[in-house]
Amino acid sequence: MSTVMQYLIFNNENVPMPASYSVNLTDIEADSGCMKEAGTTQRDIIREGVVEIRVSFNVSRRWLKKFSSYKKLASITVQYLDTETFTMTGTQMYIDDFQTKLTADTSYGSL
Repeated sequence: MSTVMQYLIFNNENVPMPASYSVNLTDIEADSGCMKEAGTTQRDIIREGVVEIRVSFNVSRRWLKKFSSYKKLASITVQYLDTETFTMTGTQMYIDDFQTKLTADTSYGSL
């Protein structure tokens, strides 16, 4: 018996399997960083490893409503699959760049 891998958990609720999933770690630099005369860059990193998860779903109306309600929260507790270690990692996050696209649903003859 195979088990479906869980990629995301929002506020202790298992989220459906994503259609696509990527994790990006970035550093936040202070404005004091600059290009030196010798052509080298001085970076003043104030925060390392900020997690950004880009994900898309094909979900039901019920889950679309749930994602819309999560979007309205100032922050949510997220457990996500770390693609470097393949372990679940927890952090506080928020939803940004939320987009909805309706597609044809042949089982119900609607969008």
